[in-house]
Amino acid sequence: MFAEMAEERATPREWILNAGYEYRFELDPGASLAIKHVTGQASTEYISEETAMPAYANLHLALEAMRVRALSHAQGSDELERTPPYDGDSESAEPPRILILGPPNSGKTSVAKILINYAVRAGQDWCPFLINVDPSEGGPMLPGTVSASPISAPLQTSTPAHTLGSSSTSAPTHVSSNSLLPLVYWYGHEGTKRNGLLLDRLIRNLGENVWDRLEDDPQGRASGVIVDTPASLSASGTSGDHRQALIKACVDAFRVNVILVVGHEKLNVEMQRTYGSRMTVVKIPKSGGVVELDALYRSRIHKYQMHSYFYGERFSVPPGMPSLNTGSTNTGYIIGGEQNTDLALSPSSTIISFSDLTIYRIGEETMAPTSALPIGATRVVSEMQPLLVDPAQPGSGLYNAVLALLAPPNPDESERYDEEILDLHVVGFIVVTAIDIPNKRMTVLAPSQGSLAGRIVILGSFEWQE
Repeated sequence: MFAEMAEERATPREWILNAGYEYRFELDPGASLAIKHVTGQASTEYISEETAMPAYANLHLALEAMRVRALSHAQGSDELERTPPYDGDSESAEPPRILILGPPNSGKTSVAKILINYAVRAGQDWCPFLINVDPSEGGPMLPGTVSASPISAPLQTSTPAHTLGSSSTSAPTHVSSNSLLPLVYWYGHEGTKRNGLLLDRLIRNLGENVWDRLEDDPQGRASGVIVDTPASLSASGTSGDHRQALIKACVDAFRVNVILVVGHEKLNVEMQRTYGSRMTVVKIPKSGGVVELDALYRSRIHKYQMHSYFYGERFSVPPGMPSLNTGSTNTGYIIGGEQNTDLALSPSSTIISFSDLTIYRIGEETMAPTSALPIGATRVVSEMQPLLVDPAQPGSGLYNAVLALLAPPNPDESERYDEEILDLHVVGFIVVTAIDIPNKRMTVLAPSQGSLAGRIVILGSFEWQE
């Protein structure tokens, strides 16, 4: 492998990668690296012979065998067994439905992407679902969301703004691996403990929609699902009841039959004890290439994700990188095997009336745990109760707030109920950039033009930062 280092002039460097070795690198903020002939300036780079990839590859082979048996069974009987639990029989015809657990900075998302990309590159037309239930991750949309995306082409990992791929609203339409059509629900917060009941409900909503989608798709069902989870489900400092409730919600909603525990012996023992009799629990090693990510870094990434959703992205191509079809440099390039181009969006800033939007907040802005309430006291407001937000009231929390734009309620359902909006998926996001209380107007930023009159939005705790 050759590397060209981006200094004043790119100078070639050669790396020899033996079988089973990895090339690892770290980048400073604002730097970039292009890999084929590796071009760019890395702050750290080295070759490692200690790699977890053989274990991941062996795991993929086992999952691939499950997919093949499941599809063969479906084609032979025109019906696929989709009911848990997995009985551990090697001849079982169930496809892999995988839950990935692990502590912070263990590489869970990387494992999910590796397994997804191995599957779609297998040449069997697999289209597995990638489920993200980590609201701090952002997935293909914004932080604060949980999502489910059918993956039919390898996921690109070219930017931290979209570690699980980009939705079609913010990606070049000709790049198939980045034009995802995810089903998204708005949780609205970074931490899973902020409103555990709401997150539980949204996870189960995702599951119902995934199985409705796969009802008449034997190939899709055989492809399986991979669920990426937040680190709080594995953190020792997290309440056991909270952790177990959300893990159970994932197991139930996505009919999990394989649990992968990344580099955590104690958690592996706990999962073996709780679920080992009903499904396969496998401990896999943590890659030596993972790094510690602090809160400040994650905050910068959230800002980057939100900015990219509204304004698009410009890729910083390392100096000296050759173009695709011309003799010049930096005029075109390949990302993930596909020709890519910069995508700059032109968001729309619009002044609307307060009455154009129906704005809700889910539960009280800050809620003490039930155990902290006085003896015999009950909540006045449920954790999942939608509360109307009046933009005219000082302290509404709307200035610079990110609002999730919901799909319209089902017109076939004549009866309305208080928590109906919790079951409505997200169709987009807007940001309130100015509030004019005397004239009852506000300015909102949207990725594209369109009327917002009569739409329902939900307020979370994420704020827009220029």
